[in-house]
Amino acid sequence: MRGRAANLRAGLTWKALAAVAVSGALAVSGCGGNSSDKGKNDKSKVEVFSWWTGPGEADGLNAMKADFEKKNPGTQFINAAIAGGSGTQAQAVLASRLQNRKPPDSFQGHAGAELLDYIKQGQIEPLDSFYDQNNLKSVYPQQLLDQISYQGHIYSVPVNIHRSNMLWYNPAILKAAGISDPPKSVAEFITDLKAIKSKTKKVPLSLGAQWTADHLLESVLLGDLGTDGYNALWKPGADWGSAAVTKALTDYAEIVKYTTAEAASTDWQGAAKAVVDGKAAFNIMGDWAYGYFTGPSPNGLSKKDGADFKYVPSPGTDGTYLWLSDSFTLPKGAPHREGALAWLKEASSKEGQDLFNPKKGSVPARKDADKALYTGYLEYAFAQWNNPSTKLAGSFWHGVNANKRWHNDIDTTVGLFLQNKDVGKLQSGLVTAAKNDAQ
Repeated sequence: MRGRAANLRAGLTWKALAAVAVSGALAVSGCGGNSSDKGKNDKSKVEVFSWWTGPGEADGLNAMKADFEKKNPGTQFINAAIAGGSGTQAQAVLASRLQNRKPPDSFQGHAGAELLDYIKQGQIEPLDSFYDQNNLKSVYPQQLLDQISYQGHIYSVPVNIHRSNMLWYNPAILKAAGISDPPKSVAEFITDLKAIKSKTKKVPLSLGAQWTADHLLESVLLGDLGTDGYNALWKPGADWGSAAVTKALTDYAEIVKYTTAEAASTDWQGAAKAVVDGKAAFNIMGDWAYGYFTGPSPNGLSKKDGADFKYVPSPGTDGTYLWLSDSFTLPKGAPHREGALAWLKEASSKEGQDLFNPKKGSVPARKDADKALYTGYLEYAFAQWNNPSTKLAGSFWHGVNANKRWHNDIDTTVGLFLQNKDVGKLQSGLVTAAKNDAQ
């Protein structure tokens, strides 16, 4: 995996963690304020913010919490999680707390560009000494360390790795449409969508809230442009107005024609559930969907891999891991700094990651995890992530290679496209978004 670091540095030079938010209800005395000598040494409690409230992820967090409390019996763990797909509900609250110097002790973020603004404003502490003290540089893949570093300093502790570019499908619907194998290219995907619509009357491709359309876009761009072409889009001076991008966006517009009309009324869970319930043929979603499908009720759907659903990389992307990583940070002014460092030690530990990831539906960020714990889809993902021949590309929607401004500009452009269906305006908006980021 170290051999792939140069590819990432060339395509994605930097960018550090996604911003996450903190509950305003927890902004009480003892959970905010500037750091003091007492705060620096205070391990009496730790307020940990995440958006892990859904199926699987909440169970994984609870497993890490239990291990943390066992190792730190005198430290009170405060779970400050806020619900909301992809952390969208929480980010504004976090920004307000950091601006008002009332940070949590640690908060979740995506490894990548989303947190760059906070780092530049001096609101996040570098973790170089933490990495050195805990011998972490040897257990994390080098390309991942490159992605969470800025100007030579490391700013986050990755807990897991997710794959964005996964196609989940209902095998019975494909069979009814006369489709023997899932699509291997974007062109085949469009052909299959047409066949499903005409032959089965099922929903060809389920979507949820608007962010799932952004999520779909990154897989289509990767599928049409290839790994190098996709990664090149995030380099300075990238040509978003090229004919190749036009072709990818034209395909994207065609694919969107076969999605659910009521897409905006549900989040990713509803869109994914439509596949295993036999209402939709396909859904392109991150691999957290697997934990939702197979997890026990009431949070999971208790569905069977191979019978109720199957999976392959999204069309045209086999051999490429469109990745994202959940991480934790150390805010400046953390009121219980020693508690925060104890939590970061848990999040970075082999034990913590092996407790969390099988429940979350992700694979560990560490290279030395217990392979035997990862079964079903996770066995496949573990092998893919740790295969030196697997190519890497960063998820723009999930914070790896687009900072908050660029991310928001893309989202606005996609939102307008979903209304006007104008490919020319979509491409023009994406060109402008890239130029704005360069300013």
